[in-house]
Amino acid sequence: MIRQYELVERVKAYDPDADEDLLNRAYVFSMKAHGSQTRASGDPYFLHPLEVAGILTQMKLDAGTIATALLHDTVEDTVATMEDIERVFGKEIARLVDGVTKLSRLELHSEQAKQAENFRKLVLAMSEDIRVLLVKLADRLHNMRTLEHLKKPEKRRRIARETLEIYSPLAERIGMHKIKDELDDLAFAELNPDARDSILAQLSRLRDEGKSRVQTIITELQELLVKEGIPAATVTGREKSAFSIWRKLQRKNVSFEQLSDIMAFRITVGTMPECYQALGIVHANYPLMPGRFKDYISTPKPNGYRSLHTGVIGPGRNRIEVQIRTRDMHEIAELGVAAHWAYKQDHQPRTTGGEYRWLRELLEILEHAQKPEEFLEHTKLELFQEQVFCFTPKGDLIALPRGATPVDFAYAVHSQVGDHCVGAKINGRMLPLRTVLQNGDQVDIVTSKAQTPVPGWERFVVTGKARARIRKFLRTQQRSQFIELGRGMLMRQFKAEGYEFSEKALDNVIKIFQQPTSDDLMAGVGSGLHSVREVFHAVFPGHKAQVAPATLRDLDEKTSNVVKLKPKSNGKQAPMPIRGLIPGMAVHYARCCHPLPGDRIVGIVTTGKGVTIHTIDCETLESFHESPERWIDVSWETGADTPEEHVGRLMVSISNEQGSLGTLFTVIGKNQGNVIHQKITNRTTDYFDLLIDIDVKDAKHLTNIMAALRATPAIHTVERVRGR
Repeated sequence: MIRQYELVERVKAYDPDADEDLLNRAYVFSMKAHGSQTRASGDPYFLHPLEVAGILTQMKLDAGTIATALLHDTVEDTVATMEDIERVFGKEIARLVDGVTKLSRLELHSEQAKQAENFRKLVLAMSEDIRVLLVKLADRLHNMRTLEHLKKPEKRRRIARETLEIYSPLAERIGMHKIKDELDDLAFAELNPDARDSILAQLSRLRDEGKSRVQTIITELQELLVKEGIPAATVTGREKSAFSIWRKLQRKNVSFEQLSDIMAFRITVGTMPECYQALGIVHANYPLMPGRFKDYISTPKPNGYRSLHTGVIGPGRNRIEVQIRTRDMHEIAELGVAAHWAYKQDHQPRTTGGEYRWLRELLEILEHAQKPEEFLEHTKLELFQEQVFCFTPKGDLIALPRGATPVDFAYAVHSQVGDHCVGAKINGRMLPLRTVLQNGDQVDIVTSKAQTPVPGWERFVVTGKARARIRKFLRTQQRSQFIELGRGMLMRQFKAEGYEFSEKALDNVIKIFQQPTSDDLMAGVGSGLHSVREVFHAVFPGHKAQVAPATLRDLDEKTSNVVKLKPKSNGKQAPMPIRGLIPGMAVHYARCCHPLPGDRIVGIVTTGKGVTIHTIDCETLESFHESPERWIDVSWETGADTPEEHVGRLMVSISNEQGSLGTLFTVIGKNQGNVIHQKITNRTTDYFDLLIDIDVKDAKHLTNIMAALRATPAIHTVERVRGR
């Protein structure tokens, strides 16, 4: 336990002018407020805010932030109120504490809604002062360090998933890679302990085998830099984390041994010109690996990260990754935005506004999202993506998620540009709006005042900002259509019963239907929420309706175009899993490519079979090029709650050793996959090749299984199979 004087000394060590009285008062106030409370581990609760404060002192943050860390749980978990905090510590500390406080008292309908609303409030708070986020990240880090003490496995997994989906990407966005790496690893240990243990075992083996090799590479690079005139450069080796290796195994179709950047070597120099001088020395002495050079100094990442990255065939013919940066760049790479708040020799915090464009974009998403859950969905899209860098015709840099299109680019420039874009010139050529942008593309958006967002855009945009804006427009447009439809239906009903329609008549009954305005009531009628007859009888409760003959009612039901979906076991209607199809249309999945939810798909009208769903890259589609009328533009329905399983097919090569086959099926089972068919296609002295069909939920589920298999020593290669 950090004692009171020790905490003060830690802060005074890097900021001699820190408010010692504030720190002492916050320490005593928190300790008294939490009193005899204990955590799940049995430790005194006060240890938690104290450890959070300790984490922040390692980042050399100001006294106000440290005091906020000490007080951040007092309002939620003790009898202390915000008025008490403001009276004792002032408005600034009270505002910070209010921003960090968990909002567990909110009465919302579900855990997801509660999580989304809490995150929405966090975004609003940290937009006013980024220190709110710094305290929140330190709070989450300590909670993850003590996660094992929670008894309920489902609660531990929920917190770990939330950490991976929200807090880790937030840490990355503000450049705090050290915090991000630890959050990732702690969450990974909870969510997939077997895969993590397997990767750590292989890392340990590689570490033992390559201990002398790593030191040889460091020594050779160091001597080379001294010889070429950069004597002050330092060279270090850094092992990638188990989670980052897991992510690479998910993204790349390679085995563990084929990963060339498990160990990264960092060259730290004094000045920016020396970065490029060191890069020239490395490239002049070792062959460059194509496609591995990235210059984040001339084009920094949105979080302020700057460094040169290159991959070379280095000393001893080893494939290595080399990062080159100055010492200041390294500090920002480790601490991110916290480095701008850290106190230096002049005892003043360095602050910049350039890193917060992404935060402004989150606020825009917040404005356009209809529900907290929708905001959370768009925010995950915005945060959890790798990036590409594109340019406007004037040379301004726009950072976008990988897979972004010109529509995403247009919305990143300005919301109005996105709303009115009709085309895009990419590197001088007019290309479709669904074109995927590449690093370095120059994009010129063509606009028209007559253009408005198109429903089809939502299928291919990848940024949360673009999707939120498109959905808001479509909701508004759809509402107008529902109002007009509802008005027309009511007018016909009123006329059929001998009355003249008046919207004023609806004003008297809107409370009955719990609608704020007559427009909302008409929209409800148009959308099917309320029936025309219900509204008419509410307006004219004494009117006797004329009942149609039973034969006519029966005929109307028999000839109705409304298709009733197959009910689920709980009696509710099951949603259609594919968007773009006519309800009731017969659908089956092509066995040539085994499409999974998450794949890009296309529908082909097949005589006598309805529609066959193929992946967009299926080779079979070539035979339909001469029949464009048979193609249907379809996509998977996002968030469809369907119990249907889909078949993913893998080709796996495993070692011909005792227990290998059992290991294979155990890994698949532990990752919630179900093997429904397996066939040995080739057998040698050393290896078996197996064709395996697995029941999975979607493409992401299959990707996770493939990554887990690649992390297993007995598995040599894993590939998704198409066309067999």
